Amino acid sequence: MSRYILALDQGTTSSRAIIYNKNAQPIAAVQKEFKQIFPKPGWVEHDPVEIWESQLEVARAVIIKSNVRPENISGIGITNQRETTVVWNRNTGKPIYNAIVWQDRRTSEYCNQLKGKKLEKIFTSKTGLVLDAYFSGTKINWILTHVEGARKLAENGELAFGTIDSWLIWNLTNGKSHITDASNASRTLCFNLHTMEWDQELLDILEIPVSMLPEVKDSSGTVALATDLIYKRQIPIAGVAGDQQAALFGQMCTETGMAKCTYGTGCFLMMNIGSKPVLSKNKLLTTVGWRIKGETTYALEGSVFMGGATIQWLRDGLKFFENAAESEALAASVTSTDGVIMVPALTGLGAPHWDANARGTIIGITRGTTRAHITRAALESICYQVNDVLTTMAKDRGTQLIQLRVDGGATANSFMMQFQSSISSIEVHRPTNLETTALGAAYLAGLGVGLFKMNKLQENWKIDTSFKPKINKGEADANNSQWLKAVERSKNWAS
Repeated sequence: MSRYILALDQGTTSSRAIIYNKNAQPIAAVQKEFKQIFPKPGWVEHDPVEIWESQLEVARAVIIKSNVRPENISGIGITNQRETTVVWNRNTGKPIYNAIVWQDRRTSEYCNQLKGKKLEKIFTSKTGLVLDAYFSGTKINWILTHVEGARKLAENGELAFGTIDSWLIWNLTNGKSHITDASNASRTLCFNLHTMEWDQELLDILEIPVSMLPEVKDSSGTVALATDLIYKRQIPIAGVAGDQQAALFGQMCTETGMAKCTYGTGCFLMMNIGSKPVLSKNKLLTTVGWRIKGETTYALEGSVFMGGATIQWLRDGLKFFENAAESEALAASVTSTDGVIMVPALTGLGAPHWDANARGTIIGITRGTTRAHITRAALESICYQVNDVLTTMAKDRGTQLIQLRVDGGATANSFMMQFQSSISSIEVHRPTNLETTALGAAYLAGLGVGLFKMNKLQENWKIDTSFKPKINKGEADANNSQWLKAVERSKNWAS
């Protein structure tokens, strides 16, 4: 009997489902976009019910498309947009507010208040994170503070919080399991990296009842059973990881010092740092990579908020082109940006700058500037931001990375990958399978049910294209210096 893994990849702009065979090869995929909600400048929300329904729809559709019998599905792997916050009523199963998305900046002022009370060091030392609106903890506080009656319900134990993995599992199990994995828990500002438990001191600061929080499980191994909501049988949920940790695992960065960058809505550079949670000295994040059989692997991470979302903005906001793929040809139609630099701080700046009040800036415009120059500057800006993180990571580790594994939809853009290699003076390796986020979830689930073996998965990783620098380091350094000059102009713009 053939055995398969169903991977559910719940992202920021779409829900996907992919079926993998016993050789960890994808045989069918279905994807569906869902609505982005922008109630105010800097606010980003999703409808949690729409997220669940879209994920359920693609899961059912991919099983039909693949012609795989549900009884032959050995396990489900789940990977998800991280930090996005859902609070729902345990009795009704209904959300009490929209999901507040990781990109949302509404709690920036609250973070500043906590910093003013000299509390940032407590959070960083315990969680490995910076005190920023990016993470879930301050979003939970906002919902409890601003939704009428929410705090009383929470204090009575009637509310549940979850990142998107928890929300999906709650629904997949028909409300029987309120759980998360260690990688997602480590993105909340509430989870202690050293004790690997929810931290009561941090919960008290954020005014969050511990009763709201899910039970923390391993990232691989059966953690729950999906009910017949998908098909008329129970299927083990056997792999769970936040999207960037799943991509790190999918890229088989299983040895200390190996690193990947995922170019999705944002860009996320992550390095395996082994079995000890060493804290960054340069405002990078220390996070859980995964936990398997009780053994934790940690990672160092730098998050860029506007990656592919920059191109999406040019497409949808400025109507520069109809399809994001057209951006590569448009950028390549000019030999340079002609001095134009874009800093896409549309939702503030992430690592290593961490400026919630930065705003998008385009500098160097002349009468000769065209949409091609601006598009090229936008693509280059994504690489410059990644390079800022690469440079900071090298400072933290004391050694320069010599190669970077890349994945995500935007890596199909060869112009951008070549520019990344050149501007960062690093070899960039693009694998044959770019969708390593879902692949990582499938790997974790397949390992969890005994379908896959680690040595075979490591053999699966293969290079499609290698990019090597085409400019010398002196030229790269000069370009980076000009970029950082533009970044300074964008900082502290919004009050």
